[in-house]
Amino acid sequence: MRFGVLGPLTVRSGEGGRSVVRVPEAKVRALLAVLLTHEGRPVRPDRLVDDLWGAEPPGKPANALQGKVSQLRRAIGRDRVVLGPAGYALDLTGAEVDTDRFRELLVRAGAAATARTRVDLLDEALGLWRGAAYADFRDESFVRTAVRRLEEQRLTALEDQAQARLDLGEHTQVAGELTALAARHPLRERLRLLQMRALYRAGRQGEALESYAELRALLVAEL
Repeated sequence: MRFGVLGPLTVRSGEGGRSVVRVPEAKVRALLAVLLTHEGRPVRPDRLVDDLWGAEPPGKPANALQGKVSQLRRAIGRDRVVLGPAGYALDLTGAEVDTDRFRELLVRAGAAATARTRVDLLDEALGLWRGAAYADFRDESFVRTAVRRLEEQRLTALEDQAQARLDLGEHTQVAGELTALAARHPLRERLRLLQMRALYRAGRQGEALESYAELRALLVAEL
C-alpha cells in the first residue's frame, strides 16, 4: 500500500500503486492524516479526539473515535491501524509513504559523486510533490509541524538542486528560476546567495548587486 501526502492525501494499493483506495468521510481521512504525520509512532486517544473535533467533541468521544478507527480499518485494512498501550498507530513497512521516498532520494543525492547524478536524484525527489504537503488539511493545526518540516526539506532540496545545476553551467536557467523563488522567500540567505551567483555568472551583474542590496535592506529592517 502507498500513502501520498506530498499534495492531497492519497492511498493506493496493488502493484505499482495502480488501484486507488477510497477513504470515505472527512473525519476518517483526517484521522489517517493525523496518524501519517506521526510516521508510525502511537498517538494517544485523547490527542486524536482533540485533533479531530477540537473544541466541540462529541458526547461520547471514545465511542466516536472508535467508530472512525473502524471505518479507517475497513478502508485500508484492519491490521494497518494498531492499538497499543501508548495509543493508535499506523503499521507502516518499508517506504510506503511518499515522504520516505523523498528523504531517501535526498540522502542519495547528498552522497552522489557527480553534479549530474545529484541533479537527476533531486529531480526525482522534487517530482514526487503534487502540490503543498497535506494540501487538503492545510488549515488544520495537527499538520502544521509536519508541513513546516517538509517544506523546509523541499526548499533545501531546491537549493541543492540549484547548486548542482550551477556546477553544470546552467547559469541562465537557474537565475530565472531562483529569482521567482527568492521573491517568495526573500529572507532565505542561501537561496539569495545562489540567485546572486547565478545572475553574476549569467552576465547580469547589475541584477546580482540589486538582489544583494535588497537582502541587506530586508535583514537590517528585520534584525
